[in-house]
Amino acid sequence: MSANSVGNTSPTSASAPAATRPPTSASGSGSELIGLIAAAIRRERERAGLSMAELARRAGIAKSTLSQLESGAGNPSVETLWALGVALDVPFSRLVDPPRPVVRVIRAGEGPVTHSERADYAATLLASCPPGARRDIYRIEAQPGETRASDPHMPGTVEHVLLSAGRALAGPADAPVELGPGDYVSYPGDAPHVFRALAAGTLAVIVMEHV
Repeated sequence: MSANSVGNTSPTSASAPAATRPPTSASGSGSELIGLIAAAIRRERERAGLSMAELARRAGIAKSTLSQLESGAGNPSVETLWALGVALDVPFSRLVDPPRPVVRVIRAGEGPVTHSERADYAATLLASCPPGARRDIYRIEAQPGETRASDPHMPGTVEHVLLSAGRALAGPADAPVELGPGDYVSYPGDAPHVFRALAAGTLAVIVMEHV
């Protein structure tokens, strides 16, 4: 699911405690992602010039809960992270998105996942939008045959592809990645890139990010 989908899950109450089920990383272990989240919360709190007590008050959580999260000992839920994001005036994604390589692949079932404590619901962040960027979203329908080769777009462009059905090759022209349903890849759109359907009825969502 996309970061935009996460954005539509804003809880009705910001006072949710930390969940008992930890978020998980692409490697399947939650400890790495929890450490990243802990560092992100501390970084954004210090950037905002807030004390731990003040941030906890604004987010509607206990100071002890926030202390646990910043030390990497807590297991934050979607609701808790949303409340902290609102209190810090930053997107949810800034608290959970790990550093990204130039080309990033997330296979179906992988990625940084956070769970709801109120429903059977899991949110996987695929990509966060950098400040000042805009995004255009396209639904792609493709059939096997000729490769769709694209010339470089404007400098700073990044493309994101989430395959919905079928199979495809997508990414840099010299090193495209084979994708199956649920797989995601991002790559520079300001260099030659390709999309080629490998199966009938291939469907994908492409997001073009312009900085």
